[in-house]
Amino acid sequence: MRVVVGMSGGVDSSVAALLLKRQGYDVVGVFMKNWEEKDDTDVCTAESDWRDVQQVCDLIGIPYYAVNFTKEYMDRVFSLFLKEYRAGRTPNPDVLCNREIKFKAFLEYALQLEAEKIATGHFVRTDGEGALLRGADPNKDQSYFLYMLHAAQLRKSLFPVGGMTKAEVRALAEKEGLPVSGKKDSTGICFIGERNFRKFLSQYLPACPGDMVTPDGEVIGRHIGLMYYTLGQRRGLGIGGRGDGRRFFVVDKDLRNNRLIVVQGEDDERLYTAGCVCSEVTFVEDALPINTEVALTAKFRYRQPDQRCRVVYDGETLRFAFEERQRAVTPGQSAVLYDGERCLGGGIIDELIR
Repeated sequence: MRVVVGMSGGVDSSVAALLLKRQGYDVVGVFMKNWEEKDDTDVCTAESDWRDVQQVCDLIGIPYYAVNFTKEYMDRVFSLFLKEYRAGRTPNPDVLCNREIKFKAFLEYALQLEAEKIATGHFVRTDGEGALLRGADPNKDQSYFLYMLHAAQLRKSLFPVGGMTKAEVRALAEKEGLPVSGKKDSTGICFIGERNFRKFLSQYLPACPGDMVTPDGEVIGRHIGLMYYTLGQRRGLGIGGRGDGRRFFVVDKDLRNNRLIVVQGEDDERLYTAGCVCSEVTFVEDALPINTEVALTAKFRYRQPDQRCRVVYDGETLRFAFEERQRAVTPGQSAVLYDGERCLGGGIIDELIR
């Protein structure tokens, strides 16, 4: 069986390719280039990553190719990323990148190479029937970022490191002499990487400074542009503590008047919500029953412990009622549903229920 592995130049996808080769698959490595610009140090990270892919594939003994998806990334992911920021929300490009690039454009390309399946270095598992299961390493589980996938895509996908811990992956890479065994994990925006975020975003969206105010309208400072702030944020506000010295936190954005709303004290009730409503709902397998309250768990940001909630799906939106009030639930981010080890799907947070 031919399997095309999406190789990033990192240790996870490299070990994925190694494991599949050992298991007797006809393995092909493919490096996806999705961003043209250099990083803040004037280094083209794609070129460095491509060299790492070449070295790993030569060592493993598999053919490799590079494919350019920069247009697809710009049209399907980055344009929506900018649209969300214009609307004052905080998007998560990783979930779109997985849906539109890694498991759509890349999958279509792999099928052209006569592959039967694709593989990635994601820390998730699947049962072969289209279920999306948490990765075995709870500290690295990436199911949160893959909730927009559908069973048909998952049936065409393999996740060789999903049953391993990160430590085991690095140990195997070191044992086998892979040149990326000690390479640090990538962070930052999907495919764009680490960079000064404010500087980067200002290249695409004009900043519009305005007043920073308390909920009763008292002006206590200036913000540099609403797009640079997210709910619950306390660092980088530039106003310090006042009165009793407690820090300020962002609780809302007034787009109409270009005002950033802040409160003092990390326990202020306005930082917490009792529920939320999500749109752009997708399910991995079967949808939830219509207009029926279901008890599940959910994550509202990556690495968050599961939160108990009751969920109602009306055919278009998901309405969450949290068992415990949640802090800094953020419009534009994803609410992802779980039933035990199974990731069911989720949606984009639209509205907060106080």
